[in-house]
Amino acid sequence: MKKFLIVTFIFLIGSFLHAQEWEVGTTDPTRIGIDTAQQMIMEVSVDRFEHDGLWRSRMSSDDGFTTTRLFRGAPAGRQPIPGEEGMDIPDNYVLGTRVDFLRRGYHSFFIYPVRPIPIEGIVKTISMWVVGRNFNHELFVLVRDFFGRQYEFSMGRLNFMGWQRMFAVIPPAPDDGLSGVVQRSRHHFDHFGLQIVGFRIDVDPMEARGSYYIYFDALRAYTDLFSEHHRDPDDMVDGW
Repeated sequence: MKKFLIVTFIFLIGSFLHAQEWEVGTTDPTRIGIDTAQQMIMEVSVDRFEHDGLWRSRMSSDDGFTTTRLFRGAPAGRQPIPGEEGMDIPDNYVLGTRVDFLRRGYHSFFIYPVRPIPIEGIVKTISMWVVGRNFNHELFVLVRDFFGRQYEFSMGRLNFMGWQRMFAVIPPAPDDGLSGVVQRSRHHFDHFGLQIVGFRIDVDPMEARGSYYIYFDALRAYTDLFSEHHRDPDDMVDGW
């Protein structure tokens, strides 16, 4: 009986420590949507915000106006993606947006790419480094699934100072292949469909005044690339 209690206590302590490791500011991407026995979870870069003119912003002209451009800079805590250490990949700029409010209210403004950005594999989490300027606004990532349906997921409040990495979890789709955020066709495992169409910031009406500044860097995703690396080379290609 004592041996059983000791083993159980060790198991519970180990589970608690594993949970604590991912408690602050992030989610373990290897444990999200485990619906198959084989996965290849990897961190990939979606955009480094290095090219001017690829991102734009907008809001209702009755509420205010926005300006978006690149600035030199980088988060001090940003680490290279595993496997890219030592590579000469340009990563010198961040994306900044300034909002000038014309009146207080329940406003929103959008930051979006000129074209939706596809992400390979089955996405588990989306992350980005953000400067929030300690305002009580809320950041959402907007995505489009395999069927072109748009969803939004909260990345959290912007009530912090300096750079902070923010995360959004993409829930796994049910087995029917039709409902939820569908990222893959049931009939064609080499067709993937999740795209980032932009970000929305919902403004706290009590702080919708003057000018507001927000900065983005290192848009990344944790994604399951197992099917990408294990395609059948003898399969036929449709679309003829």
